[in-house]
Amino acid sequence: MTRGQDGEHRARRLWRALEPLHAVTYFAPEPKAACEELGARGFWRGYFAQRAAPLGAVPAEVVTALFYNFAPGLVRRAIPEVWSLATPEEFCALRVRAVDAVLRRSLGAEVLGSPELAEAAELARAAALAVPTAGRALAAANAALPWPEPPHLVLWHAQTLLREQRGDGHVAALVAAGLDPVETLVVFAAAQDLEPDYLRERRGWTPEEWTAGAERVVARGLATSAGATVLTEAGRALHQDVEARTDALANVAWTALGDEPAERLIALAGPWVRAVLAAGDFLPTNPMGMRPLVSAATPAPC
Repeated sequence: MTRGQDGEHRARRLWRALEPLHAVTYFAPEPKAACEELGARGFWRGYFAQRAAPLGAVPAEVVTALFYNFAPGLVRRAIPEVWSLATPEEFCALRVRAVDAVLRRSLGAEVLGSPELAEAAELARAAALAVPTAGRALAAANAALPWPEPPHLVLWHAQTLLREQRGDGHVAALVAAGLDPVETLVVFAAAQDLEPDYLRERRGWTPEEWTAGAERVVARGLATSAGATVLTEAGRALHQDVEARTDALANVAWTALGDEPAERLIALAGPWVRAVLAAGDFLPTNPMGMRPLVSAATPAPC
C-alpha cells in the first residue's frame, strides 16, 4: 500500500514520522556545544562538519554539489576549515556521542531500555539496509559507517541512512526537472508558503542571486511574478512531479520492510518524537518545510 487513506505517500509519511529523531544532530544543544568545543563555532560550521563527515575530508565544491541548494559561499565558510579542527572520523564519532546525550536526556532511561525501542531499532535497521545506494553519495557514505549501539543509536543511524537516501533521490529529481539550486528554493518557497527571505538567508544566497533565480523561474513559465512569486499551473505541476519522484525513489526501503512493520514503526516512534519536540530539539519552522507526523501536544494513544 503505497498511499494511506489520506492520500499521503508512504515514504513521505515515514519521513515525517522519523525525521526529528535524526534532526537532533543539528538542532539540539549537545551537538552544537560539542562542535564548538572543537573550535567549529556557529551553527553552520557544526552542521556542515557533521553532515559531510561521512564523505571524508572533501572540498567545499563536493559538499556544495551534494547538498545542492546551499550557496557556495556559505559552504566555503565552513569547508575545508573544519577539517583542520578535527578529522572527519572525529566528527563522525562526535555526532554519535552528542546524539546519545540528546536522546538520553529527551527520552529517559526507561524508554531507552524498553523492548519497544529495541523493536523499533530493528525495524528501522531492516529498512535502512534495504536502501539502494548506487548514485546516492550521501547515503553510501553513511552506509559505510559502522552501526552504533545501543538501540536508540541504531534507530538514529537508520533514520540518517533513510533520510540521506531520500535527499539523494530528491536531488536527482531536481536535476531531472532542470531546476538549479536557487530556482529550486524559489519554487519550494512558493509551493510550501515559506517566507522567501527566511529560506534565502538559511541557504546563504544574496538578494540579487535570489531575484535572478526568481526571474528565471518566471521566464520558464513556472511563476507569474519574480517579486511575490506565485506558481503557475505548470509550476505547481513541476513541483508536484519532483515531490512524487522523491517519494517513489525513497519507497524501496519501505516496500522491502512491508506495510504492517512500517506502520508499527510509525506507532512506536510517535511518543519519542513527541518527547523530542517537547524538549525543543527540533525546529517547527524549518528549511525542509517538514511537519512532523505528531506534535508535542498530540496525546499518546491509549
